[in-house]
Amino acid sequence: MADLSGPITLRLPQDILDDIEKIASGSERTRSWVIVRALKHYLAHDAEGGICLSVLRGRDEAAAGEGEDMDDVIAELDEIIRKGKAA
Repeated sequence: MADLSGPITLRLPQDILDDIEKIASGSERTRSWVIVRALKHYLAHDAEGGICLSVLRGRDEAAAGEGEDMDDVIAELDEIIRKGKAA
């Protein structure tokens, strides 16, 4: 089981809470379980939160000098294209 944080306080629009409670009741799960599943989905690499995290990691890597020089990347792509046309 994953390490759990302490409790947090969260205010939700009533209609969203109603849906969470219906899902929790219908699936015999807790509201917390439903909310954690929803947040995991939001943070997945191909969802909005995951994309945002990826961009932020990229910014951190670039700030740390871990990126690639764009001119080098373009030169490498030009070489790949040139070799493909010669084949």
